Amino acid sequence: MTIIEGIKKEKVVAVIRKSSEENIVDILEALAEGGIHHVEITAETPNVNAIIEKAAANVDASIKVGAGTVLDPETARSVILAGASFVVAPTWNLQTLQLCQRYGVEHIPGVLTPTEITTAYEHGARMVKVFPADAVGPKYIKNIRGPLPHVTAMVTGGITKDNLREYLDNGSAAVGLGSNLVDATKLKTAEDYKALTERAKEFIALAK
Repeated sequence: MTIIEGIKKEKVVAVIRKSSEENIVDILEALAEGGIHHVEITAETPNVNAIIEKAAANVDASIKVGAGTVLDPETARSVILAGASFVVAPTWNLQTLQLCQRYGVEHIPGVLTPTEITTAYEHGARMVKVFPADAVGPKYIKNIRGPLPHVTAMVTGGITKDNLREYLDNGSAAVGLGSNLVDATKLKTAEDYKALTERAKEFIALAK
């Protein structure tokens, strides 16, 4: 199963900010126990390459470790070499897409307008990220998919338990969940990780 197929099947991608080498494996295992196996470790996180390398080497192969908030091809190359199996961006950058294609790694660029969506698709993006989703709302996805039914879209930005289902019902293939799912800075105890697993289960149940 490809990365895109896996995301479409599971419908939820965790976006993890401010994690560390010390807690990343515990975070990913807690999420996987709750049913979430696709994660973005965001590139602005200090020592992100070491964190990705630690994660990729120490979690089960069913957990797909990606990199998020990748703004340029230089960063894309560094996270890929660290072990990222897919790359996500908040913006559209042709050079980043081409770099990922060169390495055979899936790139999900950030887009918002119909022109950006079409441009990314025409250059080979097999999934796009509509961001920030909360600026346009679920109906926007339905409106976009009217003239562009062939485009596979994930939405990120302001996704909650209250609106997740509406985004999926309006044509989004998946959702990206950030602080409403994971706040890495607040995970201290075993109970915190158990609570993370329970949140993951709740979001997966809604997505299914």
